[in-house]
Amino acid sequence: MDNILIRPIVTEKMTIQGDKLNRYAVIVEKNSNKLQIKKAVQDMYGVTVISINTLRYGGKQKSRYSKTGIVSGKTNSFKKAIITLAAGDKIDFFSNI
Repeated sequence: MDNILIRPIVTEKMTIQGDKLNRYAVIVEKNSNKLQIKKAVQDMYGVTVISINTLRYGGKQKSRYSKTGIVSGKTNSFKKAIITLAAGDKIDFFSNI
């Protein structure tokens, strides 16, 4: 398992938390643990991680009406990690675009 971090979560709420509380959110592999996530973040961004909170989201059932009838499906389940960094450290998700 070499690529634990899938993609960052860039929303208005997480941008405010990044500015005020030095917290950043990333979608990670479902079967990764906090130690693996911490090592991956420190290796990739060169920052000091203080704490990690993880959340698991289950997929939701969705359905919509179309011309051919009711189309039903399910959204993907994913795992999110909220990473708190040491004072003075920052992660710029837009630097490698």
